[in-house]
Formats: sequence, C-alpha cells, structure tokens
Amino acid sequence: MNKSSIVIIIFILGLIFGALFLNLWSAETSPFKALLGLVWTALFLIGLFFADKHDKK
Repeated sequence: MNKSSIVIIIFILGLIFGALFLNLWSAETSPFKALLGLVWTALFLIGLFFADKHDKK
C-alpha cells in the first residue's frame, strides 16, 4: 500500500468521524465547524502532495 492510499484512508476516516460525532453536515453548523472542515481538507491536500512526491522518488 503506497503512502497516497494511506493519506486517503485517513481523510475518509476523518470525514466519517466529523459526520457522526461532530455533526459537520447538519443544518446548524457553526463557523468554527466549517473552518475545521476546511482545515481538514487543506491538510489532506498537503499530505497527498507530499505523499505523491515521496512515492515518485
């Protein structure tokens, strides 16, 4: 299993955690929770970039 797959699996697990326990997809999401989702996605993209960069070497 390459590093990109591991990063994707961690991202999906984080989305499931956010959906079930933090209630991120509810209609009454606060700005803090929305920013938390944006930060999580940004970390995913950064992790995916570095994992892909490392896999190509």
